[in-house]
Amino acid sequence: MILSYFKIAWRNLLKNRFYSLINCTGLTVGLSVGILILLWVQDELSYDRFHKKSDVIYKLENRVGTGSSQQIWTTTVAPIAEFAKRETPEVKDAVRITYNGLFTLFKYQEKLFNEESSVFADPSLFSVFDFNLIKGNQSKPFPDNQSVVLTETTAKRYFGNNEPIGKVILANNNVNFTVTGVISDIPKNSGFQGDMFFPIALFFDRMYEGNREGKNSDNDFTQFNYLTYLQLQPGKSPADLAVKLRKIHLRNKPDDTDLTYLLQPLSDTHLYHSDGTDGGIETVMMFAIIALLILTIACINYVNLSTARAMLRSKEVSMRKIVGAAKSQLFLQFLIETALIFLLATTFALILMYEILPVFNEISGKSLLLDFTNYSIWKIVCITILGTLIASSIYPALLLSSFEPLRALKGKISGKMNEAIFRKALVIIQFSVSVILVAGTFIIGSQLEYIRSKELGYDKTHVMSFYMQDMGKHYEAIKAELLNQPGVTGMTRANSNIVNLGGQTGDNSWDGKEKGETLMLRTLTVDKDFVTFFKMQILDGAGFTGSVSDSVHFVLNETAVKAARIKNPVGKKFKLWNKNGTIIGVVKDFHFASMKQTIEPVIFYYQPNEMNRIFIRTNGINADKVIASAEHLWKKYNSGFTFHYAFLDDAFNELYKNEQQTGLLFNIFAGIAIFISCLGLFGLAAYTAQTRIREIGVRKVLGSSVAGIVQLLAKDFMKLVLIGIVIAVPIAWYVMSKWLQNFAYRVEVQWWIFAVSGFLAFLVAMFTVSFQSVKAALMDPVKSLKSE
Repeated sequence: MILSYFKIAWRNLLKNRFYSLINCTGLTVGLSVGILILLWVQDELSYDRFHKKSDVIYKLENRVGTGSSQQIWTTTVAPIAEFAKRETPEVKDAVRITYNGLFTLFKYQEKLFNEESSVFADPSLFSVFDFNLIKGNQSKPFPDNQSVVLTETTAKRYFGNNEPIGKVILANNNVNFTVTGVISDIPKNSGFQGDMFFPIALFFDRMYEGNREGKNSDNDFTQFNYLTYLQLQPGKSPADLAVKLRKIHLRNKPDDTDLTYLLQPLSDTHLYHSDGTDGGIETVMMFAIIALLILTIACINYVNLSTARAMLRSKEVSMRKIVGAAKSQLFLQFLIETALIFLLATTFALILMYEILPVFNEISGKSLLLDFTNYSIWKIVCITILGTLIASSIYPALLLSSFEPLRALKGKISGKMNEAIFRKALVIIQFSVSVILVAGTFIIGSQLEYIRSKELGYDKTHVMSFYMQDMGKHYEAIKAELLNQPGVTGMTRANSNIVNLGGQTGDNSWDGKEKGETLMLRTLTVDKDFVTFFKMQILDGAGFTGSVSDSVHFVLNETAVKAARIKNPVGKKFKLWNKNGTIIGVVKDFHFASMKQTIEPVIFYYQPNEMNRIFIRTNGINADKVIASAEHLWKKYNSGFTFHYAFLDDAFNELYKNEQQTGLLFNIFAGIAIFISCLGLFGLAAYTAQTRIREIGVRKVLGSSVAGIVQLLAKDFMKLVLIGIVIAVPIAWYVMSKWLQNFAYRVEVQWWIFAVSGFLAFLVAMFTVSFQSVKAALMDPVKSLKSE
């Protein structure tokens, strides 16, 4: 019996090739895109969950500052980890990590390697986390400070298939390291990434070498440079531990009264901030919803066409019932018909996914693989297909199996009101979703354009930048040589990239500072011509002159002056760290970070020996020659090291890489949603024209024009599209207003965006329906009436 159902289903598919093709195409596109998006979502949600102890591992962070300058630091001081292990029973173990690039040039035999992903870590990294140490001693991965652990891929780059353990690598031409371990390559869905792992004790030795203040990694509570992870005993309270850690910190540094500790579960670190606010989870949930909506649209297409065409099969069903077919048997038959279409659609969807996966990875910035030996891949694929199959098949099967034989044979079941309303509701849902996605693409595009065109407060055009390393000792000679090159219009230097300032401190004071107040300042040491080079505006006072006295001079931005409540700031005393100085100028606020953040207080100070980042402005015409000249000088002073540079425009765009990816994906998803929706509308229009062929013939004989017939057939569909647009507008406005709240500086949501979105959806739908309507209107009425 089952075999006969499959035969009948196959014959029906072949008999109705046009509608089968529409159903199969819609399901194929919907399934392939929906599964890819859900795989992306699953990858985002799986970050660091492969660690067996992830439920008891917490990342330690700090909330610092007071008032408007309060913020969260993701790194902590070095000693707190050891204090936590010694003094708090809640902590079983701890790991400290820093990505400081102490070593970048490595040599083995005659081969040179430039490494950008070297990590300094405690030995406990390999016992707390599940980084599989396939070679080496798990309990003692670093026998001494001249040890290094490599990833499997890195070991093969250096040594090929030879045994890596015991091999010696020369770092920076002056330090030998012995390979003492090899770990499996770190999964992409891990917050930790690195190729070479060195003992953090070596980093401490280098950092505190010759320290005159007696500071070391056990007592320095001033340097917040370390990612710190704590493994807690099962069942212990992170909140209680945070209170204890704060007491330990204040015992060792009493003036940090504004500091509190925060503990964040390891599995939350990728998508949440430690205070529980969004760190990416909203984007993940948005894409999960989009995947479900695209799958829903594909299901709606199938349900609409199946229920619409049910009238044409009513006599077939009735005859089967009269000759003894049970309702359950008919229900099973129609389920098998749907399953057969889904089998075809799934096959094509998997092929399509395989073909478009490289493009999807490039757009989304992922490295997803269709590895069907992976359980999680099968889980996503099977749940998606099964859920879509059930959603698409149940209602049509119930409808088709529920006809009353006698009424159906008499032709008295056509045009049931509830079924017609149901189909119309589904069409409205389809186009509501499409309009929401189209409006989303416009708003995201507008926000990105606003970011690109907004006045930043400094000029970043045609400026290249790089860290000088040993070039920094010869800056004046290098500057003189480069300024003589054609295409170079200016040069300056600082200790950080202006596009994304890193350093900050709360160690400062001024006249009028209140007790317990902490002002968090972004710090930047700049050259005398930094302000003029970037065409910043001095609002009061002056900038640096390069004189010796500049070492005790400061320049603040507007926000810093306001936050400190300093009136007439020029000439006022200000203390930064242990340096007493004078404010000599106020610079107009400028954007030095993502526009998701408000402008923060900034202080410029003058310390030439700390300025190791160079900025070179080109005229935009001879940029290649300028780059070549800079590279030549780099090789002269940094022999063997790879020359890395970046233009500030590229660095600025990198700040919004995720938003750009989101915008592009939104464009694609909106197009797919409209395509699938119009595919269903196309099928429904074809079916409507087919069922009204006699009416069309009669109207033409009586003198109706082609335009009149097109209007007759299209108006009902277009009403549904218009209703969908009306429903979509408030939903799109709410959703995109929420998304824009992630930006401190953002566009206003304009009414015309929804008008254009709705108009585009209406035009596409109108074209789709009109195509079939015109085709039906142009048919010869003699043939259509003769066929009846």
